[in-house]
Amino acid sequence: MGMILDATANILILGPILAPVATSVGIDPLHFALVMVVNIILGLSTPPVGTCLFSAVPIAGVSVEKISKAIAPFIAVQLFILLLITYIPALSMWLPELFGFVK
Repeated sequence: MGMILDATANILILGPILAPVATSVGIDPLHFALVMVVNIILGLSTPPVGTCLFSAVPIAGVSVEKISKAIAPFIAVQLFILLLITYIPALSMWLPELFGFVK
């Protein structure tokens, strides 16, 4: 959805729909929010309608095609990080647990 809508719209539309589903399955709400935000960030930087992508084009002074090819390694790293924090929750939840935000 990050490829289609802005981040605020995604959070406002999908958050209330998906959060109860995630908690009913047993996913921690904080972990779900983190994974959702990282997913949205990944979508904002991918073509065809990536908002961050179109913001970077005039700054860099290159075409969308050229910048899309240039960000491919960064998108791969983002996808890898997303997979890590999704399937190994301890990586992203240790700090909130340290401060007592998670039971």
